[in-house]
Amino acid sequence: MTAMASLTPELAVKFARVALSHVTREYPNKMDHVINDPGDLKSPRELHPVFYGSFDWHSCVHGYWLLATLQRLYPDAEFSPQVTRLFDSQLTPANIHAEVAFLNQPLRATFERPYGWAWLLMLAAELNRGSGERRRWREGLLALATAFADRFGNFLPKATYPTRVGTHFNSAFAVALALEYARVVGDTALERLLCETATRWFVKDADAQAWEPGGDDFLSPSLMEAECMRRTLPPRDFAKWVDGFFPRLRDREPATLFQPATVSDRSDGKIVHLDGLNFSRAWCWRALGEAWPIGDARRDIALEAAEVHLAASMPHVAGDYMGEHWLATFALLALL
Repeated sequence: MTAMASLTPELAVKFARVALSHVTREYPNKMDHVINDPGDLKSPRELHPVFYGSFDWHSCVHGYWLLATLQRLYPDAEFSPQVTRLFDSQLTPANIHAEVAFLNQPLRATFERPYGWAWLLMLAAELNRGSGERRRWREGLLALATAFADRFGNFLPKATYPTRVGTHFNSAFAVALALEYARVVGDTALERLLCETATRWFVKDADAQAWEPGGDDFLSPSLMEAECMRRTLPPRDFAKWVDGFFPRLRDREPATLFQPATVSDRSDGKIVHLDGLNFSRAWCWRALGEAWPIGDARRDIALEAAEVHLAASMPHVAGDYMGEHWLATFALLALL
């Protein structure tokens, strides 16, 4: 098996430059916005003084996550001072208050549910790693993180069924990211609720058929569910569960999970999702593969699949804005 791809200083600079080019780019902008009255007819920056860039709110949030993560990993990199200036100027009490005030308006309980919720919590988790100026930033973001953690707390008990699509509404993806936040900040109540919910939704699933990908998937419903359960269940329970969920993995079945998606038009905002699918599959395959012990054939099969998917889309992180405003985040997930 060839050496596994890894994050390098050169890639970190490339990813950071891409994110810095769009997190404060206000237009074009695709908004998730319920208009309650004429006073709500405002620009993206007026409505979201922190996360108004990157084409849409959630992409802007995870652009900030990318920058915070890369700065922690490469504190002396050329982009680090620019990241510091950005966070100092954006994560202010007034700006965060305006973001929270937006959430509290009528008919906005489902704003960015659950994808944007999960990414905001991932950003908060990242700012809880390290010290120094990060303390100021995480304290600034606290009210918004608390608001979304509370939304998870209110929503999950009434979410009878998971959403199993390969796009923003995927339940397993949101739980996986929110779990990282809960564990980093020590929110044991939220952690328990997330684990109980994922178990309720998924523990009886078996023999995944993987009828995927769909035409605009950027997540694999089956692999994302497996990665969610890896994070949720104790290792021994997960080993038993995944044996039943992917019973033919040693035969590279379901075969579709081993074939990178073909992207026919990277200027199409939906079709380019498939580059993200390749990255998110790589992320899941790598995490799942490393969960199996050395000597288990599934380990090498999964890690090889991760490399194949990474190689398919890594050349296309930048180029057209429809992918450029978000793909580096998913490439970074796959490389961490």
